[in-house]
Amino acid sequence: MAMEITQILLAAQSQDGQIRSSAEGNLKQFQEQSLPHFLLALSIELSNDQKPPESRRLAGIVLKNSLDAKDSIRKENLSQQWISVDPAIKFQIKESLLRTLGSSVSEARRTSSQVIAKVAAIEIPRREWQELIGNLLNNMTQQDAPSLKQATLEALGYVCEEIAPEDLEQDQVNAVLTAVVQGMSQMEHSFEVRLAAVKALYNALDFAQTNFQNELERNYIMKIVCETAVSKELEIRQAALECLVSIASTYYEILEAYMQSLFNLTASAVRGDEEPVALQAIEFWSTICDEEIAIQDEFEESSNGSSCPNFHFVEKALPLLVPMLLETLLKQEEEQDQDDGIWNLSMAGGTCLGLVARTVGDGVVPLVMPFVEGNIAKTDWRSREAATFAFGSILEGPSVEKLAPLVQAGLDFLLNAMRDQNTHVKDTTAWTIGRIFELLHSPISSYPVITSENLPRIMSVLLDSSRDAPNVSEKVCGAIYFLAQGYEAPGSTSSLLTPYLGDLISALLYSADRADTNNSRLRASSYETLNEVVRCSNVPETINIIAQLLLEILKRLGQTLELQIVSSDDREKQSDLQALLCGALQVIIQKLSSSNAKSIILQSADQMMAVLLQVFACHSSSVHEEAMLAIGSLAYATGSEFEKYMPEFYKYLEMGLQNFEEYHVCSISVGVVGDICRALDKNVLQFCDGIMSALLKDLSNPMLNRAVKPPIFSCFGDIALAIGELFQKYVPYVIPMLQGAAELCSHLDDSDEDMLDYGDQLRRCIFEAYSGILQGFKGSKAELMMPYASHLLQFTEAVFRDKNRDEGVTRAAIAAMGDLANTLGPNTKVLFKDCTFHVDFLVECLQSEDDQLKETATWTQGMISQVLVS
Repeated sequence: MAMEITQILLAAQSQDGQIRSSAEGNLKQFQEQSLPHFLLALSIELSNDQKPPESRRLAGIVLKNSLDAKDSIRKENLSQQWISVDPAIKFQIKESLLRTLGSSVSEARRTSSQVIAKVAAIEIPRREWQELIGNLLNNMTQQDAPSLKQATLEALGYVCEEIAPEDLEQDQVNAVLTAVVQGMSQMEHSFEVRLAAVKALYNALDFAQTNFQNELERNYIMKIVCETAVSKELEIRQAALECLVSIASTYYEILEAYMQSLFNLTASAVRGDEEPVALQAIEFWSTICDEEIAIQDEFEESSNGSSCPNFHFVEKALPLLVPMLLETLLKQEEEQDQDDGIWNLSMAGGTCLGLVARTVGDGVVPLVMPFVEGNIAKTDWRSREAATFAFGSILEGPSVEKLAPLVQAGLDFLLNAMRDQNTHVKDTTAWTIGRIFELLHSPISSYPVITSENLPRIMSVLLDSSRDAPNVSEKVCGAIYFLAQGYEAPGSTSSLLTPYLGDLISALLYSADRADTNNSRLRASSYETLNEVVRCSNVPETINIIAQLLLEILKRLGQTLELQIVSSDDREKQSDLQALLCGALQVIIQKLSSSNAKSIILQSADQMMAVLLQVFACHSSSVHEEAMLAIGSLAYATGSEFEKYMPEFYKYLEMGLQNFEEYHVCSISVGVVGDICRALDKNVLQFCDGIMSALLKDLSNPMLNRAVKPPIFSCFGDIALAIGELFQKYVPYVIPMLQGAAELCSHLDDSDEDMLDYGDQLRRCIFEAYSGILQGFKGSKAELMMPYASHLLQFTEAVFRDKNRDEGVTRAAIAAMGDLANTLGPNTKVLFKDCTFHVDFLVECLQSEDDQLKETATWTQGMISQVLVS
């Protein structure tokens, strides 16, 4: 097979489907029969300059995909496969890859550098392939080998991107930085080598902590980067400024000595260089803002202040920085409001100006307002748009006291500007009005920007402008969204928006239906705004309108089932529309069920279920998520009445629970099981064997995304609470799963923020499972949980010792401890006497400012006290 690998790789790219399919099968067979020799054959193919470029290209792709994957579980499996390969064969593969760096074919060199990094990502953290860095650095000493040096620098960059700083010794880091900085030298090297060196430095910066602490080394690195940032080649200048952006983020605390030079450098780039370079120069200042905002936030949140000093670089540069950014706002592109993904000097400058406002607050206002006032009424549309953009960009950061008079004085002008002749101006004006509503609109504010006097005019302009050009209409939807949100007031029975609700709903439905655009964002924005208007409306004064809307949404959902589907585009449009309508249905159901309007839901429940079940038959995962959420809301709203729908719905629920590949669908389906348990109570029993089987299979499946596991544990508690002592037969399967998950919690990487969040979610859901089971067994089956009580208390103590836990975990832990005492009673007396940590845990909770936590802790304290005095 190895002899034929070239022909198989070529055939796998054939235009003929049969030939291609057969070749792909052969590759898979070779891989499964002998993975080590398969990988070796691919590496030899990649390294051989006599082979066709097409076969070498695919060999590199397959080799890379045999070592790495985006999915974390598959990535780990591939790593283990590589680790298990015979060391002699691995040595041959690595030598072959290193040789390929000297290939005469640039694509082979680049692919090899990427594959080297994938191997390094597996081996270097295991303290293997320690000679790699030395081998690569040796290439940099070769004379007259620019292609080899370029590929080597790319490999060094990719390796630094893949591994962690702690994986390299400091002398290796020093050698890498030396080679990279030397590679940036203009005198010695070609453009390609210098560009590769700058990009390698970008990836190596995280490794340079020690070097940046040394003033001499730091000065040298900064000098080289700044010199490179004014090279004659655009790509090199851009890459050097990207390095400065990374330095601003990683080494903010050492920048003070260089800031004057850096301001001059970036200002020159913004004002005079080409756009890719100028954009990075603006990004440098956006990054400085991000750092200073983070320092301010940390200072406000922590009793010890910030761990990093705030040098107030933005505030010091303000008089020069703001005028520079304002200039960029006048460099708009003609079509920029038609494309959400566009990024140009104007957009970057406005974004940076917004960050400056958040960083310095009130200080930015007097520097920006003269620009606004001087340009807002000019005949040139660019000036009017830039002035409006500037004003909208500084609305977050300065105090309400500073902004409110300006907004109150300028709002009428902005409303008039919604009738501007230029679409760009109207687009930015609608965005700015939306920002005003989002950030400053509150009926209870001391500085209200919307009053009963100006609301009629605001509504008139918004309703008219919702029919404007699609991009303007989309921004108007955003303004309406935040207008409605500002009027949301829990417990209120009346809203100033109520008289306009019918017109708002009509306008939003019209926007969603517009046939003059293919802009799917407008439709999505219309329905999202509709949902917010409904969510923030006041029942009972709007109940009839919302009931009519329910019927309208149902009618529209039914009509999507009759759409003619002749292409994949048609199918996608149908799915997107169904998902939006199911989302609207969910919000309406939730609104009516929270407002004691259950009768309206019950009147339409049969029709809703009939349509939703037909939507499931369309087999689109995005629709399944939204339809499942709508059904969960319906189950909650209809309660025991939902039982009649279960026989037909159950097959779709089961499909959702088994759909581990589309884990969002699976996770939402798990949540719906909880809704159904709460709705049906003991009547869910007839479906429990199938549900429990699916949930336990999910937990045992190594391919299941970890995000689904915590909700499954919580779901066990919901099921146990619903069926009570009949949960007994599942205990031998469920409790070991909970204990295994509890054990896993103690081994999670606490340096990874995502993993910490996952750990909190997992622990909270484990406690929720125990609480549900304990409450379900209270009474005749309580003794069933006695063998597991000690383990639960040990787990609770481990959680108590972790001071980084979030309040949700604390609340769930305290509740589970109370449920343990309440359910098992005097049987736990010895356990609670031995595990005295609960005393300190309860004291901590009783001193909390969280009323709900204090209430739970008081109840738990009472339960444990009853046990101890029994």
